[in-house]
Amino acid sequence: MMKSLPQTAARPLAGVLWMFGSGLCFVAVTGVVRYLGTDLPAAQSAFVRYACGAAFLLPMVPGLLRGGMDGRTAGILAGRGIVHSLAVILWFFAMARLPVAEVTAIGYLNPVMVTLGGAVFFGERFALRRFAAIFVALLGALIVLRPGLRDLSLGHFAQLAAAMMFASSYLFAKGLSKLIGPARVVALLSFTVTVGLAPFAWAVWVPITLVQVGWLALVAVFATLGHYCMQQAMGLAPLAVTQPVIFLQLVWATLMGSLMFGERVDPFVLIGGATIIGAISYITWREAVRNVPAVTPPPDAPCGGVVMGEGAGSAPARAA
Repeated sequence: MMKSLPQTAARPLAGVLWMFGSGLCFVAVTGVVRYLGTDLPAAQSAFVRYACGAAFLLPMVPGLLRGGMDGRTAGILAGRGIVHSLAVILWFFAMARLPVAEVTAIGYLNPVMVTLGGAVFFGERFALRRFAAIFVALLGALIVLRPGLRDLSLGHFAQLAAAMMFASSYLFAKGLSKLIGPARVVALLSFTVTVGLAPFAWAVWVPITLVQVGWLALVAVFATLGHYCMQQAMGLAPLAVTQPVIFLQLVWATLMGSLMFGERVDPFVLIGGATIIGAISYITWREAVRNVPAVTPPPDAPCGGVVMGEGAGSAPARAA
């Protein structure tokens, strides 16, 4: 029997509206990064964005230091910081070179890869239905990419690699959730990713204007708001209710790409994205019905800020 939320918190409509707002915030993240284009190297753009996000969290530093940390926790945090840093660089690279809708659709593979990782590394039960859903999701990815029917660019491969790296980050987060509190997981990710991106940014650094810094700071703001809205949504309604709302993000991304950047509306991207999110929604529904904890991390253990927009398409899996 599906476990219900507390009576005072079970508000499905409110949860859907919060998730709707979260999707708009993450589309804004992708829109700003797409607008900035390739004028700045991907590593530099990612570093400035995360440095701005870390600045917002500076008041939390004394509390983080008082908490203490053992060697195992520090090692997991460092590992997550490394893979997440690489994921963010790859996402910024892809976002500047691919249509917004295409990056968004490919990003929906993130929770699928997390599901696979949960089975491999955490012994999560991998029933035949879940395997079939993952197969359908991968079929959706093939519809989006259409290998052999068109030339794939470095941007496509970068976004696929980003999805795998973000999935690795979420699996690290699952391990961390048993060692430290969720607020520390989120805050420490911002700082470790900022440090992890610094050498990559330094290696390719080019002059940057205050206007560009301002836009990247806005990315951090939208990403933070997106995560806040998502956390509110997932506290008010079950994942089975809020998860399908994520598909609207692909609709908004398609409209934005068409109206603001003159990108062609690709029906294959919409069909493939719908196929992927349908498979994800089925997995989420089955987990809810069977009362099995989701392998994707909780909303307070995001990838650092886009999620959600930086590379993910699932509610509990965002990367900005």
